[in-house]
Amino acid sequence: MSNRLTRRLVLGGLLANASTLALAGAPETSVRPVSRGGAPVVPARPVRLVSRSEQLISKANLGGRVGYAVMEADTGRVLEARLGAVKMPPASTLKAVTALYAIDRLGPSYRFGTEVLATGPVRNGKLDGDLVLLGGGDPTLDTDRLADLASALREAGVTEVTGRFLVWADFLPRGDRIDAGQPEHVSYNAAYGGLNLNFNRVHFEWKRRQGDAYDITMHARALRFSPATNVASMAIVDRASPVFDRWSGSGRDYWSVARRALGKTGARWLPVRFPALYAADVFRTLARSNGIVLRTAELVTVRPDGAVIARVESDRLIPIMQGMLKFSTNLTAEVAGLTASRADGTVATLGGSARRMGAFADALGTGRSEFTDHSGLGYDSGITPLGLAEILRARDGLRPLMKTVNLSLDKDRPNPEGVSVTAKTGTLNFVSSLAGYVSTDAGRNLTFAFFSADTERRDAIPPSARENPRGAKGWSRRSRQLQKELIREWAALYT
Repeated sequence: MSNRLTRRLVLGGLLANASTLALAGAPETSVRPVSRGGAPVVPARPVRLVSRSEQLISKANLGGRVGYAVMEADTGRVLEARLGAVKMPPASTLKAVTALYAIDRLGPSYRFGTEVLATGPVRNGKLDGDLVLLGGGDPTLDTDRLADLASALREAGVTEVTGRFLVWADFLPRGDRIDAGQPEHVSYNAAYGGLNLNFNRVHFEWKRRQGDAYDITMHARALRFSPATNVASMAIVDRASPVFDRWSGSGRDYWSVARRALGKTGARWLPVRFPALYAADVFRTLARSNGIVLRTAELVTVRPDGAVIARVESDRLIPIMQGMLKFSTNLTAEVAGLTASRADGTVATLGGSARRMGAFADALGTGRSEFTDHSGLGYDSGITPLGLAEILRARDGLRPLMKTVNLSLDKDRPNPEGVSVTAKTGTLNFVSSLAGYVSTDAGRNLTFAFFSADTERRDAIPPSARENPRGAKGWSRRSRQLQKELIREWAALYT
C-alpha cells in the first residue's frame, strides 16, 4: 500500500522527468508538484456565464448540448462553466483518464512482454514438447517485433519442435470488438485480448488487371515484413450494398467486398476478430522462415507450464501513452486500461475494468462517472466537464504527453501570441470534445474540458451508416471552431 501512495505522490514528477528523455522538445525542468486531487475549489463569486461565450455557442448552431468548465490550474478555482455538472459523452478525451490510470497502476516504466515457452527440454536443437506463444497484452506488437521473437527462438537453439504449437491469450479478457454498435468493417473498433498484432488489423489491397479481374492480398503488414495470413480472406462480389460484409467460421474472418466500390487500385485496413490466431498464424510463417516448422496453432485457456526461451518487449509505458493520445488508438487504450485493472486483481470483462477506472476517477473528487470502456468509443460513457477538468488539474503531469492545439482561425486571426494549448481531442458522430491545458508567457495556467453532443441525432444513425453519416463532418468542423473561439476568449479574459 505504501508503494502505491508513493507512486501517486510522485506521478507528476515521474511523468515530467520521463518525458524529458522520451519526448522531443519536452520541458527541461520538472513539472511542479501536483495535488492529490479533490473537489474543485468553490469560486469566490457565482460562476459567470459570459455573454460572449453564449453568442459563440449560438453561432455554432450545433443543437444538442454544449458544456464546458475552465479552472485556474494552481488553485482549482472555477472561472467559468456551462452545464459543468452535467454528464456528457467524453469520446476520446476519455483516453486522458486512461493514461493517468495506467501510469498510476503500472508505473511509467512498465513494458508489455510477449514470450515463447517450451514445455519440454531442448536437445541438439530439438524441442521435445510443445511450443507456446504467450501474449502479455502488448497493444503495440507488430509483425516486425514478432519476427524478432521468431529470430530469438532460433538463436535460443531451437530448430525442430516435436509437439504442438499452443497459443495462450488470456492474460487479459478477450473480446471480438470494443463496441457492438459500430459498422462491421471499421478498424478502429478492434478486437482485444492478451495477444494482439498490428492493432488487430489486416491490410487489404487490390489492383485491377484487365477487365473486371483483380489481384487481392490480405497481409500482416509492417515496415520490414509483410507476410500473408490465412486468418482473413477476401472475395469480390457483384452487389449494390453493403460495400463490405463479413462472416466467421473456424477461427477465420471471411470478407466480401462489392466490386462496384473498388477503383483501379487501393488499400485499407480491416479489423481482425480472431487476433490471437492471427498472431499465431503470422508467427508460424516467420518461424518457418527461420527453419522452424510448427503445427497449426491451438488456442488454450489455461497457461501451460514450462521454461521461457524467447521474449520481446514493448517500449516503456510513457511513450506508449503519448502515442495513444496523439493517434487516439482505441486498442492501446483498452489494453492499457485492462492491464491497469489487472494490477488491482482479476478483472473478467471490459465493462468491469471500465467501472474500476471510474472509481479511480471518482476518487479524485470528480463526482460519479460512468465508463463503459477505456477508449471512449462506446456511446454510454459519461463524465462532467467539471469532473474531467479537475482530473487533469489534479494530475497535470499528463500535460507534456498531449498534442499542441493551434488556435489559429484564419490568416487574419493567428494563434494568440504567448498562448499555448495542449489537449486531447475526441470525436464521434455528432459528439466533439477537447480537454487539456492553456498556458501563457505571463505564467498563468488554466485547465479546461469542453463537450458538445447532439445525442438524439447521433442515436438516430443506423449502425451500418456510422462510419461517415451525412452532416457529421460539417457539425464536427463547427464544434472545433467553437472550441478554438472559446479558448481564445478564456485566454484573453483569464490570463
